[in-house]
Amino acid sequence: MSTLWDVHVIEFARSKDQPLIDLVNGAHDAGVLDLPFGFVLAQNGGRNVLVDTGFLNEGSGAEFSKKFGIPDWISPVRMLAELGVKADDVTDIVLSHAHFDHMGSISAFRNARIYIQKREWLSWNEAMALPPQYGFLTAIINPDDMRSAFDAAVEHRLTLVDGDRDNLIPGIHVRLGEGHTLGQQFTIIETGRGRLVAAGDCVYSRLNLTGHRHDGVFAPLNNGIGSIWKQLETMDRINEEIAGDLSRLIMMHDNDRWAHLPLVKEVEGFRIVKAS
Repeated sequence: MSTLWDVHVIEFARSKDQPLIDLVNGAHDAGVLDLPFGFVLAQNGGRNVLVDTGFLNEGSGAEFSKKFGIPDWISPVRMLAELGVKADDVTDIVLSHAHFDHMGSISAFRNARIYIQKREWLSWNEAMALPPQYGFLTAIINPDDMRSAFDAAVEHRLTLVDGDRDNLIPGIHVRLGEGHTLGQQFTIIETGRGRLVAAGDCVYSRLNLTGHRHDGVFAPLNNGIGSIWKQLETMDRINEEIAGDLSRLIMMHDNDRWAHLPLVKEVEGFRIVKAS
């Protein structure tokens, strides 16, 4: 089997009037934007691999959507169906991290093996047990998502990854990317146009890598619970992996809604683009 993957980026939600300063340090005068939310589908032979999953806008998922001002949403399951992929056809899920907008629909994919960094999984279990005054740490964690991941563990479908791993799935590699959370990972996917990096929330905007003056001085995230030092180290690793070629970077919250990639389909205003 070839280790080159066919890759799509799928938009499933947008927040309204999100101040960029909430996301990128130093973006004081950048105004607001309708922030897109996306995930990745990588296909090779009979394998359908998701990098992140989006969230379901029902029950506690709907409460989180309202809490964080995300009025525009379409089901990730429906968007996958637009590409001919049913929920039960998804074989693997690589989670960048455990925030609700990245893992909030894992319960829909009952046959998938889920990969998450061991440090990510254990750190959130510890954080959830802290006294209420530490609630800032877990504000973006939906306990129901953690329960779904635990259910997958009971079913022996949850794999805890310990650091960097080449060929987690043939042609798909992961790298520990601390900073935004304590155990985030970014994903490298081998494709016909080279190695693409699905950044999770290691990078929100091109400004994180180019700097505000386009001088290459990294701009940290303004939304994270980990070390800024670790954030910058992770950005450096990503920038080195893509050799400064931002066309090889897939940002899950791309401000430009992946306008540099060919549009495959638009469904009720949500975009599916071809990344490979």
